Amino acid sequence: MSQTFSKIIPVTSPITTSCMEYVHPWTESCAQATCGLYLYCIYDSLRIYGTVYMLTLLMKGKIPSKEDLKKTLYGIIQSTAFLSFTGFGYSLFLCLLRKTLGNFNILTVSAVPSFLSSVFSILIERPSRRILLALYVSNIATETLWNMAKSRNLVRSIKHGDVIIFSLSMAILSLFFKSGYHKKSDADNNHEDAMFRIMRFVVGPYEQEGYTSGEPNGFHRRVDKENGSSVSPSSSQVYKKKNTIFHVVTQMLKVYSNIINKIKSCDRSNTCPHPFSCLYYITEGTGRMFSLGLGLQVTLKLVLNLKRIFMSPTTIKSILFKRETFNLPIFLGMYNCLFRACLCILRRIRGKDSPVHALPAGILAGLAFSRYPDSTIALYVMWKVAQVTYNLGIDKGVVPKVSGFTELLYCFSTAVLFHAAILEPTNLRPSYWKFLHSISGGRIACMARAPLDVWGLNSTDSLNNVLMKTKTVPIVYF
Repeated sequence: MSQTFSKIIPVTSPITTSCMEYVHPWTESCAQATCGLYLYCIYDSLRIYGTVYMLTLLMKGKIPSKEDLKKTLYGIIQSTAFLSFTGFGYSLFLCLLRKTLGNFNILTVSAVPSFLSSVFSILIERPSRRILLALYVSNIATETLWNMAKSRNLVRSIKHGDVIIFSLSMAILSLFFKSGYHKKSDADNNHEDAMFRIMRFVVGPYEQEGYTSGEPNGFHRRVDKENGSSVSPSSSQVYKKKNTIFHVVTQMLKVYSNIINKIKSCDRSNTCPHPFSCLYYITEGTGRMFSLGLGLQVTLKLVLNLKRIFMSPTTIKSILFKRETFNLPIFLGMYNCLFRACLCILRRIRGKDSPVHALPAGILAGLAFSRYPDSTIALYVMWKVAQVTYNLGIDKGVVPKVSGFTELLYCFSTAVLFHAAILEPTNLRPSYWKFLHSISGGRIACMARAPLDVWGLNSTDSLNNVLMKTKTVPIVYF
């Protein structure tokens, strides 16, 4: 009974472990341990942000100007300073609190030092990136808190819970998008949120509030005229028809064009804002998103397996033609298809267009997420809904604007993650553990967990399980 109770509410009695016994068993000096971690964090942060910023610069598709290079260099330096100071401050506050209080407790062993270091480090990063960082760490922290509660038998997993979260979140975002709220989704600078730009790309611009399309009757007349007219072939066309392959290709393209024109000229409800027929609107979006998803998956698999393909070209078939390769394309295609089809059907039934239609359409389309379930994406969308709703509440005067809320959310979420990484790393997302292991040069794995086992969380066994699962090793690099 006492053992179960200690897992729910850990014994909070302090431990008199020294800094060397817990924080830095590889060296006796606190200053040397802190400076060593800081130098390695600078090195690894430069590697991470140098790659990110340079890729962002290259993706613009143009020759960078002197001003672009200057901004990129400044961004790399600023982001490197932010991330490296997080590691420096964490080690510094661990030792300072130990020397000030004379011991460690359940909070000062990781959470409080992480919170304090985050307070200073997040202020180094530019404000435009703070919300992105806050959403990222709060996403992982939410999953970590759920895993912590689950390990204590306080909650149980819900089947298809990620699909439910995604569907409900996308329904709310779709309502905002169709109602025109997306135009004021950022309370700080009154700019449209990037999430709504993604939605516009996925579902198309026609579902925006206030969007109108031209009357397609002119298109109908043009199609009829083209189909009824006969044009005598020129001498060059007669010559080209002698080429069998060219003739077959042109005939196939002509048939394809006629089919598309027939689909375009099918029935369209007067309440629909899109051009052409509803059938074309649905099939065009489905095919476009399926093709995009397939292209992304194929490209990603080719890039990640270049070495394997180069060593053995015959493996390309086994790499590309797998069932999971089609999960993302099917999800994107189904989402677009269900969303557009639901809206068109509702407009026909009710005889009008309404932003409320986005709620059932978003829920129904969100079911396609079952083909590509991912808790990271689901939680990100959930937190994005919370952010947009909060900003809209501020804009309408419903809720007050809390100064520094973004920074506070980031610091709290980071404290949760560092607390879990030390005391119960099995509840931490493996990818984030690998990030902490990399950015710290292996030091996060070398911190002694044996003195912490008195709190009944089996920290040592938890660390060993994570090291085995993630294939990381307790070795201090650099």
